[in-house]
Formats: sequence, C-alpha cells, structure tokens
Amino acid sequence: MLSVNNIEVIYNSVILVLRGVSFEVKPGQVVSLLGPNGAGKSTTLKAISGLLREELGEITRGHITWNDERINGKPAEEIVRKGVIQVIEGRPLFQHLSVEENLHTGAMSYEGGRQYKQDLEMVYHYFPRLKDLRKRVSGYLSGGEGQMLVIGRALMGHPKLIMLDEPSLGLAPMLVKEIFRIIKEIKEQSDLSVLLVEQNARAALELADYGYVMENGRIVLDGPAAQLRGNEDIKDFYLSLNNSGDRKD
Repeated sequence: MLSVNNIEVIYNSVILVLRGVSFEVKPGQVVSLLGPNGAGKSTTLKAISGLLREELGEITRGHITWNDERINGKPAEEIVRKGVIQVIEGRPLFQHLSVEENLHTGAMSYEGGRQYKQDLEMVYHYFPRLKDLRKRVSGYLSGGEGQMLVIGRALMGHPKLIMLDEPSLGLAPMLVKEIFRIIKEIKEQSDLSVLLVEQNARAALELADYGYVMENGRIVLDGPAAQLRGNEDIKDFYLSLNNSGDRKD
C-alpha cells in the first residue's frame, strides 16, 4: 500500500535529516515509528504527506509509492485526495472556528463534502464528546478534546492511510488510553491503515502490528510489535524496564 524506498531528506539544502529510510505499511496494518526526539520520525511523515516543502525540506534521493504510484514531489493537497492524511503534532486547529466547523473543513477534501452529514455522524460515533461540544469555539478545547478533534477532522476526509504524529503528547495517562482505544476501534471497524509516530513506546507497541525504530535519521531495528515488546534493547531504552521487569530508577 505504502512503500518508502531509501529516502534521503535535506533541509535548507544543507542539513541531512533522513539517511536511506525504507519501510512499508500494508493494507489494514498499524505500523509504529519509534525513536528519540530528533530521530527523524516527524520528517518521515512530512516526506510522505508532501508537507516538507513548507519547511524548506526536500527528498534528494529515493522515492515513495502509494498503491504503486510515485507520490513524492506531488503537492500535499493532491496526496490528501489520494487518501493519505497526516494528523500533525501539536493538535493544530482553526481556533476561531467551532468544533463542527473544523470538522467541515476536513470534509471538503472528499468529493467536496458531499457526504458531510453522514461522515459527521461517523465521527460523533467514535468521539461522542465532540458532539456535546459541536458549537464550542475550538480554541477553548482541552488537550484531549483537541486531539479528538484533529483525528475526527482527518477522518472526515476518508483516509485510507492516516498518519498520527505524537497523539499522546501532553495528555494525561487516562486520556492517552482513551485515544488509543478509539484508534484501535476505528482500525478494527474499517480497512484503515495507520502509521503512528509516538514517544509512548508502550502504548504504541500495544496498538501496532509492526514497528520500526529510528535513530539519527536511519531505521536501526524493525519487527512485529510483539517481538519488539520483548526485545531487551527496547525495554531498556524505550520502556525503561530492567531485566526483572521493574521500572528503572
């Protein structure tokens, strides 16, 4: 479905960020990208979604294919219409618009919003809290409510692949658990594929089918999520557990 082939990304024609990154996401699969801050995870998502050019970045080597069609170099809006939608880190919203108006903007990328009412009910099914808040100005939402809204807005565009960048960032543990439960429900009830960038490795590997670990712009480890959860290096550096299973000091 999605194939990233040996891509290299440079910012400002000087800064090399990605160094030969390759991976794939199969239909209906949840794939997690793990790694420390600065590893290149968000840059990888922006390379796929076409947002690199907004930050003076470019793919200088390799290619990205979506359903056997090469998409690197295409405008971000065209990639969205193909069903590849990124939920950007930090929960960016049209803060002067209401919750429902934000959802309406997401619907416009799919057949001009013809299925708006039907899609709205779908989002409210997954996120009933948004229905209660539908008239509220989105700038006054909490962090958890804002995260629900940006995911809901992406779903309004009928994605075939949704890319989530740090959905748990800044949220309380109970909210993180709820967000990941909803993502799992959405995935199970549709043919949606998910590419997840997440610092919370424990939550990411519980949700994912397959995982890749990035460091310094490279893929350094990959495998089925269950296998990565049992990997001692992953436990040590990302799950903060020692050999006895206790949390490290």
